[in-house]
Amino acid sequence: MADKAKLIVDKDFAIGEIDDRLYGSFIEHLGRAVYGGIYEPGHPEADEHGFRTDVLQLVQELKVPIVRYPGGNFVSGYNWEDSVGPKEDRKRRLELAWRVIETNAFGFNEFVDWAKKAKTDVMMAVNLGTRGTDEARNIVEYSNHPGGAYWSDLRRKHGYEQPHNIKVWCLGNEMDGPWQIGHKNAVEYGRAALEAAKVMKWVDPTIELVACGSSHRNMPTFGDWEATVLDHTYDHVEYLSLHQYYGNHENDTPTFLARSVEMDDFIGSVIATCDYVKAKKRSKKKMLLSFDEWNVWYHSNAADRAMEPWQEAPPQLEDIYNHEDALLVGCMLISMLKHADRVKIGCLAQLVNVIAPIMTSGGGGAWRQTIFYPFLHASLYGRGKALVPLATSPKYDTKQITDVPYVETIAVHNEAQGEVTVFAVNRHLEAELPFEIDLRSFGSCSVLEHIVLQHDDLKAVNTEANPDNVKPHKGGNAAVDGTTVHASLAKASWNVIRLKV
Repeated sequence: MADKAKLIVDKDFAIGEIDDRLYGSFIEHLGRAVYGGIYEPGHPEADEHGFRTDVLQLVQELKVPIVRYPGGNFVSGYNWEDSVGPKEDRKRRLELAWRVIETNAFGFNEFVDWAKKAKTDVMMAVNLGTRGTDEARNIVEYSNHPGGAYWSDLRRKHGYEQPHNIKVWCLGNEMDGPWQIGHKNAVEYGRAALEAAKVMKWVDPTIELVACGSSHRNMPTFGDWEATVLDHTYDHVEYLSLHQYYGNHENDTPTFLARSVEMDDFIGSVIATCDYVKAKKRSKKKMLLSFDEWNVWYHSNAADRAMEPWQEAPPQLEDIYNHEDALLVGCMLISMLKHADRVKIGCLAQLVNVIAPIMTSGGGGAWRQTIFYPFLHASLYGRGKALVPLATSPKYDTKQITDVPYVETIAVHNEAQGEVTVFAVNRHLEAELPFEIDLRSFGSCSVLEHIVLQHDDLKAVNTEANPDNVKPHKGGNAAVDGTTVHASLAKASWNVIRLKV
């Protein structure tokens, strides 16, 4: 067994160009994501629209390029028409997915306004649960058509003379799940998605569409679902979705941190299925992937089960993240980067309060959770080309997952900036590990900084009272010797080694 980890990177051996949208996120009408999260009229930090400017600043810090909206499970019962026009005319609804009251005080146009202030694009989902083709064509017209017809003129009447010009649309959400309103089998969904896709692109041929893949890797229909749905939709959509959440219910941290190995396999299986359908159809088109829900989610499960129904914006899915959660989020980001040639969109689910990197208190402050930091670093420094990670590392086994490398790593080359950034997680819970990066093809280089996120307590969290308890520092010891970088990776740490090349 090797006593150190090593990474060889070659500038000519690229996985692919990283799409900026890999660092997207998600806002659903769920819990306090909208009401009390991004939108809180009367808050000391609220602007004239009721948008919390302290939250906007943190979202802008993350440089999130695209945000999926309005769901999630919520979208399968969503009547978008209820959420536009004068607020006094909007309907209050029983929201069945999360068993709350939806006031519709914040709607489609408000989200578009918020996204502009957040400097992000909108990824809109259409309801293929209780609705279908008709609603899909109408919302695209309302959103994207210049005018001269009913729905586009209605948008203009609502004060939006120019089209919203939303370019990425999801064809429903998790339609394979029995929990979904309007759940369908693969043939039923494939047909519904095909017909919606046709009319949406007839209204606006410039949009891109995302078909629903499996809700997660352990669904009993996984694989068959993807193949059947793509059999119907392959020629009409640009992306197939993946969703995956992980938890540490058994408090088995070695297994928990190894879950990204399963994520690698999940992505590979979906790619294989896409390529099977491509071959079957003798198509020249390569299906791309949208990993539009991913995160750690388990801390809030018990509290959510005990919650009384039919409240307005109750505190649902409010996971308080700890240090080990941040390490797995880092590993999951590396997994997506390792498939940057196919995974072009990613949405950390979600953005504020609901299983989120940003938390707020009503009338109070906003702060960064532990998972904020690996997502921030990847978004800031993970732009460019993902390089093939020729990596070796000591390994460990768990009861469920074997051959887990202690060091999970990848390098990104930003040629325009003249930089290589290496992301590395040391999964070892007791020992720091020597780490060697061979940059032979880049020639001489220098270390710009070595950022480290570490904490002696794996369960350490950030709170409003102590927002900097788990916070990165720039005290890493990466140093250059010729074309080789040597570093020590602290136990249970996330590392960002930035190099000038």
